Amino acid sequence: MRRRGKSLLGMAVGLGAGYFAAQLAWLIAVLVGIDVQESLRRHGSRLPERTVGLREEEGEGYGVRRAVESGIERVSYTPLEPEHETPLLMIHGMWHAAWCWAPWQELFARWGWSSHAFSLPGHGGSPGQRPLARCTLDYYLGFVKEQVQRLPRRPVLMGHSMGGALIEWYLKYVGQDLPAAVLLAPWPSHSILLDGVPNVLRLDASILLRMMIDWDARSFVRSPQSAARALLGPRAAISPQDLYRRLGSESALVLFQHNPPFWTPPRQVSIPILWMAAQRDRLISEAAQRRSAAYYGADYALVPGAGHNLMMETRHAEIAERIQRWLLQQGVP
Repeated sequence: MRRRGKSLLGMAVGLGAGYFAAQLAWLIAVLVGIDVQESLRRHGSRLPERTVGLREEEGEGYGVRRAVESGIERVSYTPLEPEHETPLLMIHGMWHAAWCWAPWQELFARWGWSSHAFSLPGHGGSPGQRPLARCTLDYYLGFVKEQVQRLPRRPVLMGHSMGGALIEWYLKYVGQDLPAAVLLAPWPSHSILLDGVPNVLRLDASILLRMMIDWDARSFVRSPQSAARALLGPRAAISPQDLYRRLGSESALVLFQHNPPFWTPPRQVSIPILWMAAQRDRLISEAAQRRSAAYYGADYALVPGAGHNLMMETRHAEIAERIQRWLLQQGVP
């Protein structure tokens, strides 16, 4: 019986190791085969050019327009008396959608800025256009490029976490003809895994194994407690339960793609960048954020006591005001 038990255990271990080896081989094959420029030519919304679910509202001194247009959910805040010509285009991070920007969109509208937040496909109100677990950063980048082109004037790009990484990809693969960029707790310049894996293991050592079962990164935020632990600071303006209810699934491929040899940052960046880090970020270390900001020649700002989701801090208005001051210092019209 003991020999049989050992034999069965050995077989199970062997099958498990074989499965993960096959998964890694598939992952490498997928990422090596990506040509980003070709991807940009092919990817963008393929759904009919129509508007559904249109809702228009009025706030105090601004209007709000919500709709799904050509398959992409867009939320626009427009001041009734604009004070700035340059729009803000807001790019969410993993598991989130356009909804996460609402508190800041309202503030910026009151300060005279037009802003547009959109949900990547398969997030929020944007229907999926391919299986979410097969989405990659170059695929998402096509939608960012498309949203920039929809605007009458080049926007300031504002991205959180993975959204910040997408701005890094935009600056390398699309162009730098932007007035400025604001990166909020973004992925490090060179590698998200090199810095992130130790942090992830401290949060939950099972996360990496869970992800490789179906390539869904939802395991990071699979309960209100795990979501709060990963994303919120001790003074968050949203409860763990409310946050968890709004989060969705996410492709795990994106985490592996933002690393060498699949990714290297642009050698030179010519536009002004504000890099804002959260002091109590449990996903990305402050040291990696500081190094990355220095690499890009960005202005670096550390928000004391804040968690990864800077927009959801009780002091979110102060953080937004800090961004506005920086934009005005850069002469953004």
